[in-house]
Amino acid sequence: MFILYDFIFVLFALLCLPGFIFRGKFHRGFLNRLGFFPKDVQNGLAGKRPIWLHMVSVGEARALRILLEKLRKEYPDRKIALSTVTPTGNKIARSMAVEGDLVFYLPLDISFIVRSVVDLINPCLFVIAETEIWPNLITYLNKRAIPIISVNSRISDKSFKSYTLIKFLLQGILNKISFFCVQTQTDSLRLLALGVNPKKIKLTGNMKFDNTEDADKKNADCADYRRKLGLKKEDKLLTAGSTHPGEEEIILRVYKELLSDFPALKLLIAPRHPERAPEIERLALNYGFNSVFISKLIPSTIFILDTIGQLKDFYAVSDIVFIGGSLIKKGGQNILEPALFSKPIIFGPYMFNFRDIAELFLVSGAAVSVKDKEELREKIKDLFLHPESALELGRRAKELLLKNQGASERNLEIIKEVLSHKITKHQFPMTKK
Repeated sequence: MFILYDFIFVLFALLCLPGFIFRGKFHRGFLNRLGFFPKDVQNGLAGKRPIWLHMVSVGEARALRILLEKLRKEYPDRKIALSTVTPTGNKIARSMAVEGDLVFYLPLDISFIVRSVVDLINPCLFVIAETEIWPNLITYLNKRAIPIISVNSRISDKSFKSYTLIKFLLQGILNKISFFCVQTQTDSLRLLALGVNPKKIKLTGNMKFDNTEDADKKNADCADYRRKLGLKKEDKLLTAGSTHPGEEEIILRVYKELLSDFPALKLLIAPRHPERAPEIERLALNYGFNSVFISKLIPSTIFILDTIGQLKDFYAVSDIVFIGGSLIKKGGQNILEPALFSKPIIFGPYMFNFRDIAELFLVSGAAVSVKDKEELREKIKDLFLHPESALELGRRAKELLLKNQGASERNLEIIKEVLSHKITKHQFPMTKK
């Protein structure tokens, strides 16, 4: 089976490579994906046996930040290896790294490349954020008797449907993972349905609730950020965070209609992919608005976030936050960052990527869901006309976030047990083939 998998993977990679290079995505770190590392890195890893943490992109990297800090305190002499797949994730990982850490791109899941990289890094533990399935990597780590822990594990609706179709192939691979620290009961049930040994599943919660360490600093910087945006005391800021194509036009129409009632209202659009900023600038011009990129801050009516890693800063100075990816079928984005700053949160009907969190916020009266442009406009208008309701919505959001913290600490306890061999092979059998 793995020979066929390797063949398909290599064939797919060869077919995609020309387009990959043409789109400018062939970066220096891609050599890591082929298993190549500088000599000094190879020499520096000799005998170190680091803890290897893997996260696909920005969201997973941020979720792991608190756990990483806890691991450093618990194992101060242990080196850390951080791998990602995307350049943006790699950038965040580098900001989290300290001297002596290794930050690199995950190797392509081809057996001979995986064997080379795993043997080079020789980790004492492999921690993967959420639920990525790399058959060759998981199989070889298991063969080497290196424990694998999936933290913040989740199975999305889309993934579950796909995985169910190939359960007969996945079941053996999933059971080579030592432990799944899952976000919700739904995720537990889905793993069970895919044939995972129930002894390997632990409900520990969502680590994204734990990322509150810089809330006080961000709040303290609010006045400074408002000055940078040129906002006056009477100005209100509506932020549309992590938007996708098709949503910005809806947001701009809503904003234009709201201006007649709220002439001091300003808008900040933060596209999910910052490279789309010029496209949104053209859209704004079509609606008669001049806009400015955040990287070139001057006072304006519409701001476009064209940088990475700053959205949280602007959530902190916003009056109302709309969550992008939810008015169209993209599945929504992270609700927890604006909740951290007690902001009233609005999202559309398509939050299936954050289904459980969205439902929790709605049931707790900590966020508002709208179904279309008209409802979005009316809800924003209602919150501005009734500031006490907006304050209460934000207060409940922050309260809910604080109430659900602790996943990072619970995951750390499982990692400590694994590393200290308190959990026996009987509890998470490492099946070898």
